[in-house]
Amino acid sequence: MKIAVTYENGMIFPHFGHTEQFKVYDTADGKITGTQIVSTNGNGHGALAGFLSSLEAEVLICGGIGAGAQAALAQAGIRLYGGVSGSADKAVNALLAGTLEFDPDVHCGHHGHHEGEHQCGADKHECAGNGGNCK
Repeated sequence: MKIAVTYENGMIFPHFGHTEQFKVYDTADGKITGTQIVSTNGNGHGALAGFLSSLEAEVLICGGIGAGAQAALAQAGIRLYGGVSGSADKAVNALLAGTLEFDPDVHCGHHGHHEGEHQCGADKHECAGNGGNCK
C-alpha cells in the first residue's frame, strides 16, 4: 500500500490544499518499506487528487481539507484520514497498527467565521463548486 502525507519538516502539514510537499510511504505487511518526499510543483486543492493518483497513492493522511478536495480524492479512490496532526512518521505507523486517530468529518478550517458563514462544504459555501478552494 502506498500512503501519502501532507508534509513539512517532519510534521503533517495542516492544510491539504496548501501543502508544498507530500511524504510518500511504500508499505508491505504492516511495515514501511521505503519513503520519498515529493514536491507538489505548485499544484493545489483539487489538482492534488490527480497528483496523488499519478503517484499511485491509495491513502492520504492530512490535517484540514475542503469538501471539493475530499470529493476529488473519493472519485480517485484515495482513502482519506483527515484531521491528523503531529509527526508524519508516527501517523503512518499508527495507521499501519490500526491505532490512528483521525476525524471522519474533517473540514477545512483555515478561515474564520464571517457573517452567516457556514462550515466548509455546506450548500452555499464556495468549496463544493470550486475544486476545494475555500474562500
